[in-house]
Amino acid sequence: MSAVASSNPVDQPVYLITHEFYPKRGGIATFAEEMARASAALGYDVEVWAQSAPVGAEKADWPFRLRRLPLKGTHDLACQFRLARELIRHRRGLRHATVYLPEPGPMLAMMLLQFFHTFRPRRLVLTFHGSEILKFAGSPWRRWLARGLIRHATRISTLSTYTQELLLGHFPEAADKTYLTPGALRSDFAVVPVRPDTDRPKIVVLTVGRLHPRKGQLLTLQALQMLPPELRARLEYWIVGGQSKGNYERQLRAAGAVAPDLTVRFFGNLPDEELAGIYEGADIFAMTSVNHGRSVEGFGLVYLEAAAHGLPVVAHDVGGVADAVADGVTGLLVPPGRPVQLAAAFEKLIHDGALRKKLGAAGREWAKRNCWKVSAAALFNPESAAP
Repeated sequence: MSAVASSNPVDQPVYLITHEFYPKRGGIATFAEEMARASAALGYDVEVWAQSAPVGAEKADWPFRLRRLPLKGTHDLACQFRLARELIRHRRGLRHATVYLPEPGPMLAMMLLQFFHTFRPRRLVLTFHGSEILKFAGSPWRRWLARGLIRHATRISTLSTYTQELLLGHFPEAADKTYLTPGALRSDFAVVPVRPDTDRPKIVVLTVGRLHPRKGQLLTLQALQMLPPELRARLEYWIVGGQSKGNYERQLRAAGAVAPDLTVRFFGNLPDEELAGIYEGADIFAMTSVNHGRSVEGFGLVYLEAAAHGLPVVAHDVGGVADAVADGVTGLLVPPGRPVQLAAAFEKLIHDGALRKKLGAAGREWAKRNCWKVSAAALFNPESAAP
């Protein structure tokens, strides 16, 4: 690491430190990778510090350096202390750099060190996604630590207006330094050709996301099972995603057997290169996320990916979903806790092929409106617009 200071942020190295990075899947891991790519494209010298991974878990086209840390990438105390130890070891270089913490894991470690001036970087940049705001605010001790970290930060970002309002509601000291950095399509996302009009034997409803109560797969399944038998017989529900903690997958499989005239298929985790074919085989995308304890949907990159494939979206109007799905334009948003209204949204799209096509076409354009380089510039460029 260079210890040479510079007044120009572009001349200062950027250390993006995260516990969630490829090959780990999920919205935060994608966000961290894309912000690293975009920052490098803007001319910054970027080094990513990430959780341990199997040998060879790298991509040849990464325009940044990658350093794997000796930690698993959880939020427990062991990971916090291991990362804090790495920060202490490299404190001289970090003091003259921009340190970017794009998710809560490394924030917890930095909270432990923030009161020692020797560990403070020249520029500290943070991104909040939603759930961590509630978790930090829910504990007096963590709330105090988070406020200190926010005061020391140079810039802060959120992916949606909902998350921004949530942050400012709990931590008003972030008001004069918070920017919107909305997510966009993955940089390796292939241009998807417009799907031809073909008669398919079944209408496929697709959900892509980890199997967790917050993602709402069970709510989607129950809404589809409320449809008349003749409609259920015309449907298949495809579920893509890996098992999370608990017995949620078992609940889903048991619920899927209740109405045998509705075919439910579980695909498990699939690599990105196989997802394109799954999207092309679907007609409607559904992810009916709900708030689950202190876990909220801050944005939802998967909604953009589905829209880019020309799929109309059915979702709950919660959290930052409205920033990713335009109600009546790219999909249908339904208030949570209204299963009859949710079933009616599916019924409307099943009956109206022209509406599916219209929403899907609008979604293709909608999905391209955000740009990772613009989001990175908002965080790192001192001449970017005010919050």
